[in-house]
Amino acid sequence: MPRSVNSVASRARRKKILKQTKGYFGPRKNVLTVAKNTLEKGLQYAYRDRKNKKREFRALWIQRINAGVRQYGMSYSEFMGKLNKKGLTLNRKTLADLAMNHPEAFKAVVEKVK
Repeated sequence: MPRSVNSVASRARRKKILKQTKGYFGPRKNVLTVAKNTLEKGLQYAYRDRKNKKREFRALWIQRINAGVRQYGMSYSEFMGKLNKKGLTLNRKTLADLAMNHPEAFKAVVEKVK
């Protein structure tokens, strides 16, 4: 009896990989073995950087809040300490947005904390 090979499934597997590597340069997009390695590495970076993105944004928000608060003669840590003592539950993302886009509202928050 002849050996049965499921070429439909094999082709589909290869097509799936090559479809995901669309847009890469040179053999990374059309040579299966190279594309497979590139794709695996890319997915590893994607997983790692979904975590790093959160860190980077938090650091950015802290910098923006610090820059906003320094105009009123306070440091970031001093501001956050007083904010927590007063029981104001504004997160860093919101505070950074206020500092950047709504300075008068941010000033009101700082005055309330002082």
